[in-house]
Amino acid sequence: MKFLITGGAGFIGSHLAGRLLERGEEVVVLDDLSTGSRKNIERFLGHPKFSIHEGSMLEKPLLAKAIDGADGLFHLGAALGVKRILERPLESLITNMHGTEVVLEMAASKKVRTFIASTSEIYGKNPLQPLTEESDRVLGSPLLVRWTYSEAKAIDESLAVIYGQSHGLPFVIGRFFNTVGPRQTGAYGMVLPSFVKSALNGEPLNVYGDGSQSRVFCHVEDAVEGMMSVYFNDRALGDVFNIGGEGEVTIKALANMVISETGSSSRIEMVPYEKAYAKGFEDTMRRIPDTSKIRALTGWKPKNSLQQIIRDVASQMKADL
Repeated sequence: MKFLITGGAGFIGSHLAGRLLERGEEVVVLDDLSTGSRKNIERFLGHPKFSIHEGSMLEKPLLAKAIDGADGLFHLGAALGVKRILERPLESLITNMHGTEVVLEMAASKKVRTFIASTSEIYGKNPLQPLTEESDRVLGSPLLVRWTYSEAKAIDESLAVIYGQSHGLPFVIGRFFNTVGPRQTGAYGMVLPSFVKSALNGEPLNVYGDGSQSRVFCHVEDAVEGMMSVYFNDRALGDVFNIGGEGEVTIKALANMVISETGSSSRIEMVPYEKAYAKGFEDTMRRIPDTSKIRALTGWKPKNSLQQIIRDVASQMKADL
């Protein structure tokens, strides 16, 4: 089978591409390399079943060429990271909303089974944890640019449902919770790779606020398996699933764990939010996934511990030195 991956040169997309190639599938990547990188996919460039179209999913002729003959689509193309959203709000909003609209319109016209990558940002700052797929969205003021990513992805999900109802688009939505692992960078505020990089360089690990905010991290290999478990399951069509790891950890505890796992002499430095982010930032204190729905349907569950994730990220960063 032939699959198109929008954003396939990115962090999650490149891991998905590798996994599909291992299965013997043909993989076509569409990526403008704004957040993705050729380095992520260079190992596939000589593969007879791999090809890449460099450009934006907003370019309809290019998208049409990339999707031609595809049996399936994984839509991962997006502007990611709270820091990037704050720095480039208009560009990010257009990419995340109009980009998905263009992709889903074309997928619907061809009835191509589509996976839509969504995010735990959907839930905003809902204090009722853990979060199920039916949990309410609780957002801050629309005047805070920080929430535009959540709003855009919510519209993406709604577009998928509408195209499913009006055009018969076969789709499934996955909401990723803090996916981390090799090839992820800290360029747009991704906390774990930023911590690991600082620890390996002997630099301070910057913890924002008081460090009591907590998250659950999921290894990218587990996330990819979760994504595929619902994509290839007919009973998952038309539905949405949380895809996340196990084990809640505070950001300050994560920093200490990174220092311990890497054997670093780095120290932790507490940084006020106002010094770390542009105006318009608001943090969420807890974001914990309930993944019972995907487990009940597919039997999927994450296999990698947080310690293993840190070791894998550190190993990749050392190899890139």
